[in-house]
Order: sequence, then structure tokens, then C-alpha cells
Amino acid sequence: MKKIGLLFGQENGFPQAFIDRVNDKQIDGITAEAISIEKVIQGTPSGYAVILDRISQDVPFYRTWLKQAALDGTAVINNPFWWSADDKFVNNELAHRTGVKVPKTALIPSRDLPLNTSDQSFRNLVYPFDWDAIFDHIGFPAYMKPYNGGGWKHVYKIHDREEFFAQHARTGQLVMMLQEEIKYQSYYRCYCIGGRYVRVIPYDPYQPENQRYLTEDSGDTTLLNTIADQVAQLNQYLGYDFNSVEIAIQNGVPYVIDFWNPAPETNEKVIGTENFEWVVETAATYAIQRAQQQTSGTDNLTWGNFLQHAIQGQQTAIVPGAKRVAAKKPTAVSPAKPPKDTKTLKEPKAPKVEENETPAKKTPVKKTKKKES
Repeated sequence: MKKIGLLFGQENGFPQAFIDRVNDKQIDGITAEAISIEKVIQGTPSGYAVILDRISQDVPFYRTWLKQAALDGTAVINNPFWWSADDKFVNNELAHRTGVKVPKTALIPSRDLPLNTSDQSFRNLVYPFDWDAIFDHIGFPAYMKPYNGGGWKHVYKIHDREEFFAQHARTGQLVMMLQEEIKYQSYYRCYCIGGRYVRVIPYDPYQPENQRYLTEDSGDTTLLNTIADQVAQLNQYLGYDFNSVEIAIQNGVPYVIDFWNPAPETNEKVIGTENFEWVVETAATYAIQRAQQQTSGTDNLTWGNFLQHAIQGQQTAIVPGAKRVAAKKPTAVSPAKPPKDTKTLKEPKAPKVEENETPAKKTPVKKTKKKES
């Protein structure tokens, strides 16, 4: 029996709905349950074929446990190694390399010194920062937000340099970004599951939380399909299995505003009944697919195209029309001679690696219609 485990925190509604949906499908050899951890001992497998992670961003203990589970062959949704490595600023750079439009963005040092540091810890940081160059590049109005935040927390609209410094003084040890304002005519929040199932939802971030997800949409089918394609491409490039992407439309051109939300909102009262049903059904179906594909003792994680290309020594940019170029081999360097009276140890022979993975087949992106029933 292959078990699908759900790791979650304070949220209600989605966890039980997801578990019930998986089990209601009555797929032979597959069951779902809420995860229960009573001990963690190195070398002891988690017992789960698939884990859907909804909480480790807030609980470091869970994040490390998920990494151990992944090393033992569990398919973790999302990849805990990649999620530990990236952030909104890095993802903005990666998105730019895919050819999609992103706001101009600058990284801002924290206003207060991090714990266990002093002024001497920042000898390489020029002070004062070149604020004029940053402000000239980004322009005003602009948005200041944490480089790794979520839920629209600590997000400030900045109208001039005086307001920037006043708000920055309130951010404490948070590392922030300053981002160009995109004056949009329409705005969308898009769920993406499995890198190919996309739900495009009209969204108004300035409304109360339970009124942000809209039912009426003025976008045409071509625009919505373009958005769905870009969302799928981004998630395939970054390697996210379960994510949400926010896109602003300015003069008919999509700008990707935010796409580092690997535990997106699933509260039915917030996202609406139809969207909730789509998320539950799609997540359950995808988790079952991952369980069916999972092979114990192997790597069952999703690794994005960015990392796959980089490991192969290829350029990481995938701007449309650009030719992919293999990295040049480094010039051979003569090994340094060991000092006298030093024993030279023979290197052990590398173990033979069995190639048992096959390339994934390209799956067309599921188009999202203007209205879904």
C-alpha cells in the first residue's frame, strides 16, 4: 500500500477535503492520511510514497524531516531542497530569463543588523547605499516587500524617497525588495499544479480578503491562454508542483508580479467554492499520479528546467529565440605537488551508477477557459 501524507498547520477545510477526495477515488493500492510524526531517527524512512507539504515554510523541523523523507525516496510536493534555496528576488531573475515580463526590482539590505552580527560583519557593504541609482532605476510609485514573504505581509506602496526611508525604518531585520509599480488594467491569481494544470482567476488584491477572488472577467480567451502558458512555463522552469502566480496586465501585456507561493491559499471562504473544488480535485489527482510513479530508493522529486540545464553545463536563460549553448570545458590545471613526508592516498573507484530514469514526456498545458463550471 502506498500512502499519501498531508503535512499541514493551522488551516482547516482543505486538509480533510484533500484526504477524503484521494480516498473516495478508491485507487487500488493508494490511500491518504494526515501525517503523524512521533520520532525522527536518521536512516528510518517516513513510510510515505508522497507528501503534500503545506506548512514547512513556517516550521524548520518539518523542512529537515521532509528532506530526509525525500532522500529515502518520498515524492515531496514541493521539492524541499529547492524551496529552501530560492526566494522572490532570485525567482524574479529566473522569470526574466524565461522571457516573461517582470517589474524592475532591487534588493535592499535590512534596516537593522541581524542577530549575532555587528558593523564589522558588513565590511563589504558600502554605506550609505547608492539610493539615488536605485530610485532612478525603479522610479516612484514603487512597492517595498520582503524578499521571501507572503500573504501581502509587510508590503508598502512607496510614493517618494522620504516615504521609502520612513517605511524601511519599520522593517527591522527583514531583507526587502523595491519593485516598480505596474499600472494594470486587470489582475489575475493563477493556481498551477503539476506544472501543467492551471486555473486563471480574476483577482483584486485591494479588496477585503474574502472578496479578492472575482467571478467576472473582462479578459479574452487568447489573453487567458497566454497567461496559462506563461504560468505553466514558469513553474516547469522553477520546478514547483503546487504554486500560485500573480499576473498584472498592462496595455494587454502580462507582467509576472509574484510567483513564490508554494503553499497558496486554499480556504474555501476566501477563494470561493468553485476554485476550492478545482484545487481539491486537481491536487488529489496529481498526488495519486505521483504515488503511482513513485519508486522506492530513488529520487522522486521534481527538479526544474533551470537546475537541469545548469547541471548539464548549459546556459540557464531560455529567452525565446536564444540558442542554448554548452558551457566551455575548463582548462586543465596541473595538480599541486604534495609537500614532502605526505602520504598520497589512492582515490577509490567511482561506483557504477544505474541509469533507470527516463525523460519525462512533454505534456501540453491545460488551457483555462474564460468561465469554468
